[in-house]
Amino acid sequence: MRTMRLILIFLLVGIPSTLWADVSAGDLPSTTKWYFHVNFEEMRRTEGGQYLYSWLQDEAFEDIREDVGVDFDKEVDRITGYAATDDGLVIVVAGDISQETKDKVLAMGAATGSLDKLESDGDTYFFVKGDEDAHFNGGHVDIDSLANGAYFSFALTDKIIVTTTETMMKSMLANKGKIIGGKNQSDALIVLSADRNLIQAGMSTNDFQEHFGWNSNIIRNADQVALLIADEDGKIVIEAQLVAADKDIIDSLASIVRGLISLQVFNDDLDPEITEFLQNTSVNVDGNRLTVRVSLDPETLITALD
Repeated sequence: MRTMRLILIFLLVGIPSTLWADVSAGDLPSTTKWYFHVNFEEMRRTEGGQYLYSWLQDEAFEDIREDVGVDFDKEVDRITGYAATDDGLVIVVAGDISQETKDKVLAMGAATGSLDKLESDGDTYFFVKGDEDAHFNGGHVDIDSLANGAYFSFALTDKIIVTTTETMMKSMLANKGKIIGGKNQSDALIVLSADRNLIQAGMSTNDFQEHFGWNSNIIRNADQVALLIADEDGKIVIEAQLVAADKDIIDSLASIVRGLISLQVFNDDLDPEITEFLQNTSVNVDGNRLTVRVSLDPETLITALD
């Protein structure tokens, strides 16, 4: 469960009017390399989601409040981000963003000595020059050239817009925060969805290894990976899907995953929660797609994460 724990925290702190209740493939540009969407509002109001939200409060929110000054618990409802070949990095933080938080962000930008105030059709935005030697929480930030600087704006009500290109900042402001998607292009990244989405994420595996250096045999043999965490009748559903051009690769990956699960189920050293997690995991193949899915009581998931 260490991997799942790291993924959840990464989606919050590893990456710095239309508000997406969830994300569909048509919402993303056709050249998207990776995306993520975290719906805190849905976590707060769903039975299973509340357990996950409470865990995030303990594991991530306090650190963010101390390091950045943003109170996720009170101010942030959703975070959506993506990186595309032409657009660079785009992040939309939606919620009741306080003036105090805006002032803190501006102060951090001004402290770099390179804060530029700019304007597009009456909307104000800012540019902060990057620092190639910058660190975040002790580690190098290396996501789509953030070292080259970033644009950010509070011009849209209840949103913070962050981009790495000025063109995308102007486009986001002109479109009131709406990202112009690729309308379900055949080569678009897969997006998993449910009635009550909590976390959605996906990535081209080439970019996954290039940017994050996760050397996994399973991921390396797939072309795309998608993740969904959702509330389903009070339980937490975790679903991962891998896509490969070659069906034989998917069949081989399915055999590997099933074998790994079978070996671990009979490991007497595992905690009961981990054993239950594995026993409830299903592995299915549909053409060139491999789906791994598990449905758990939220208490079991939180105990396993801890």
